[in-house]
Amino acid sequence: MSDTKVIITCAVTGSIHTPSMSPHLPVTPEEIAEAALAAADAGAAIVHLHARNPEDGRPDQAPEAFEPFLRVVKQSSDVVVNLTTGGSPFMPVEERVRPAEVWRPEIASLNMGSMNFGLFPMLKRFKEFRYDWEPQMLEASRDLVFRNSFKDITYALNTLNESGARYEFECYDTSHLYNLHYFLQEGLVKPPLFVQTVFGLLGGIGPHPDDVMHMKRTADRLFGDKYIWSVLGAGRSQMPVAAMGAAMGGNVRVGLEDSLWIGPGKLASSNAEQVRQVRKIIEGLGLEVASPAEARARLQTKGFDQVGF
Repeated sequence: MSDTKVIITCAVTGSIHTPSMSPHLPVTPEEIAEAALAAADAGAAIVHLHARNPEDGRPDQAPEAFEPFLRVVKQSSDVVVNLTTGGSPFMPVEERVRPAEVWRPEIASLNMGSMNFGLFPMLKRFKEFRYDWEPQMLEASRDLVFRNSFKDITYALNTLNESGARYEFECYDTSHLYNLHYFLQEGLVKPPLFVQTVFGLLGGIGPHPDDVMHMKRTADRLFGDKYIWSVLGAGRSQMPVAAMGAAMGGNVRVGLEDSLWIGPGKLASSNAEQVRQVRKIIEGLGLEVASPAEARARLQTKGFDQVGF
């Protein structure tokens, strides 16, 4: 695969943003499937998927909540499916891992360290909520440590390694890169490592260009040619971080999980709109967008026909 081919991941709904924040956030299985397929049509090679309760939009890690949209996506597209093991930061690891354990995707996300996970600043922007759980969840994050201990990470790896899944290693700070290096040395993870460096979430590293460069330098030193780099900017840092990452030879992640916005004060109308915008940035740099087949080859996934859905 050419070094000029950039893998776009689209995270279509997540668990951080709530339904009252945007009318465009996918909630029902039908909406999640439609959003994933539209993102793939726009140029995403990978879709990163969470499930929600269709009645109130609450995060739902029951494996059966994933089944309706997984089957539609597989029947309608060759896009690479990446299932969350992050779920909601309020859930224990056993609950978070279950969908990937049951459905055996090509890729599963994996958070590489415990951290403060501050969502409460969104209470300053959003004042009216349709469901009681939304402001309660945001307020509770003042005292939230998103637990991803060495024991938790080992549990996830031992549970999922036998399925042949690759991982999107989500690294929110420098220490998470060192944690991943430990698991590489122990032989619990194998190259090529798909390292998703996350910038701009309160509790993790910031989105300043120096922070992006620092994470890249550290990953280069720890992993050399054993990893594939991607960047994710939260909120308003989404596109600036994506532009920097692509210009530095990395891959990018966008989607309404990470940011609800397409520009200052303007909500994105869809995940596909964000994919199209980042694609313009990539192509404006003289680079090309990777297809699902090219992403599979580069990440060495087990293949479309080996999943459990």
